[in-house]
Amino acid sequence: MPTRPCWVEISTRALEGNFRFLASLAAPHAELLAIVKANAYGHSLALCAPAAVRGGARWLGVTSVEEGIAARELCPDAQILVIGGVFPGQGAAGLAHRLTPVAWEAWHFDELASAARAAKAPSGPIPGSVPIHLEIDTGMSRQGADPNALGPLLARFGPGSPLRLEGVMTHLFAADEAGGEITQSQLALLDQALGRISAAGHFAEWLNVGNSAALLAGQAPALAELAARHGMKAMIRPGLVLYGLIPEFTPDFKPPVAAAEPASLTRARAALAPVLAWKSQVVTVRSVPAGTLVGYNGTFVATEPMRLALVAAGYGDGLDRKLDRSLGNRFSLLVRGERAPIVGRISMDQTVLDVTEIPGVAPGDEVVLLGEQGGETITAFDHARAGATIPWEVFTRIAARASRIAV
Repeated sequence: MPTRPCWVEISTRALEGNFRFLASLAAPHAELLAIVKANAYGHSLALCAPAAVRGGARWLGVTSVEEGIAARELCPDAQILVIGGVFPGQGAAGLAHRLTPVAWEAWHFDELASAARAAKAPSGPIPGSVPIHLEIDTGMSRQGADPNALGPLLARFGPGSPLRLEGVMTHLFAADEAGGEITQSQLALLDQALGRISAAGHFAEWLNVGNSAALLAGQAPALAELAARHGMKAMIRPGLVLYGLIPEFTPDFKPPVAAAEPASLTRARAALAPVLAWKSQVVTVRSVPAGTLVGYNGTFVATEPMRLALVAAGYGDGLDRKLDRSLGNRFSLLVRGERAPIVGRISMDQTVLDVTEIPGVAPGDEVVLLGEQGGETITAFDHARAGATIPWEVFTRIAARASRIAV
């Protein structure tokens, strides 16, 4: 049965190409872990995780054990990192589905060790069979162990433990600041922590650091150097850029900033392709006289005779209701390759456009909420600026009822 015409098109070919390009930026310095958490940033885990693997990803990053289990069903051979850690009672499921958890609290280690022993995971004088990525807080104060108090956690990897220190990670929370001072401070703290880990007699294979902004800012060689100094290999976790959107650097790489734009960022602007397009259709078109009120509370009044198009998309689809104070009566969607202003408040399931100046608009015409049509483009940054938010939120709030279709 045909469905209500509000859908999201996902170019899996674009995602594959994006991963290959990003891998070329990282090479030979770092391995890439493709972030597919939060339903692949709202794009669809089912479509995007396999596409990333086809593009060459060996590692996938998810938030939770639940997401990890879903990713494992889709990608049986991938390494899957559970960035948000395990919760009580999840250790056994994580082990059963061969997930690699991030851990930083004592109770994480308790949960995982208990599950491993119950499953009779091997232990002995050599590192155990359950891989762990130890997260260190280098300044974000969100999650991660105190770098000055690692001893009790490192002791969990001692002889007889089923746990193995496979990786050490942190999160560069200001990598999109072109100056880079905070990032350098974080890396210095991380370097010190790695020294303490080595001094305690522990070795990890992976130094799991860096995000989209770090990769595009050309940080891969520096991260590889830091990793090599401690006998490790570097790993970077691209998220937003995987889906074809480049983070905005603050301030930009241009005067008065001393540094020129990194070559990697310049190349990315030309190479990356958007993965997602969000579309709907015109439902009806009506002509109204001057003085007509439009939408809830009549926040728009026609000042002249107008033609109005009703679109099958609203805040229930993710065209967020809070935007009606900023998008309503100001923002535009694309119809017949032209921008059609939103008039009145966005409703739960519908939006009204002014198509007075666009000839021939008729029911069934495609409407682009996010994407390209006829040479015009609406980006997630456009939505974010209008709604005082960020592109990550724009993507992830697109409702599940807007079906994801591979194109």
